[in-house]
Amino acid sequence: MELIHDMIQNMPSQITCEGFCRVITEGLQEFYDYKGADIRRLEEHPSERITASCIVYSIFHQEIWMIGDCQCLVDGVFYDNPKPSEQSNALKRSVIIKKALANGKTVEDFQIKDEGRALILPDIIAGCLLQNRKYSVFDGFPVLMENVRIIPCKENKEIVLASDGYPFLKPTLQESEKTLQELLEVDPLCVDKYLATKGVMKGNNSFDDRAYIRFQPKKEKKSRWGILNMFR
Repeated sequence: MELIHDMIQNMPSQITCEGFCRVITEGLQEFYDYKGADIRRLEEHPSERITASCIVYSIFHQEIWMIGDCQCLVDGVFYDNPKPSEQSNALKRSVIIKKALANGKTVEDFQIKDEGRALILPDIIAGCLLQNRKYSVFDGFPVLMENVRIIPCKENKEIVLASDGYPFLKPTLQESEKTLQELLEVDPLCVDKYLATKGVMKGNNSFDDRAYIRFQPKKEKKSRWGILNMFR
């Protein structure tokens, strides 16, 4: 995420989505070279790559670019770009944990050690084999452009960009946080009201990282960049 943030500072404002993805990929490739990474191994084991999802608003093109697992609202209309295996893995974890709870395990047990996630971890790692083959991310390898979601925003008045840490994205941060906390009060493990591949661990205040920004898009093409929101 930090590498991508730094690369954006020197990008031309008129860069296209394809050009943006190419520049980021080349920069991450340079980082691999600098670190002496074993590229052959990274080709075979995508779960070991540095990886980030990214959602961008380009003022010049008046477009939202969704690379990886992220979400947004455009004048109240919801868009997302989920990983293909996310829900099946979440369902499998839910079944495992619910069965354990029925047999005497407690919610607190899973908040200390999430055995449900441990059992689906091989599936999560296997799913990484699909990145930039079935879904798009930034990982230093060519981005699968056909799975980058581009949303035109030429006449829209309000945009919300967010990470997938908000299970129910709302028009304001306050509403999104309130809905999240209401969920976690009744389903902290995220196995019932909302299915996720992880829950709230002891010492944490949510099940995933959160990023949220709401703004009114500018229309002047002379402006440089819009709002960028990136997350691991």
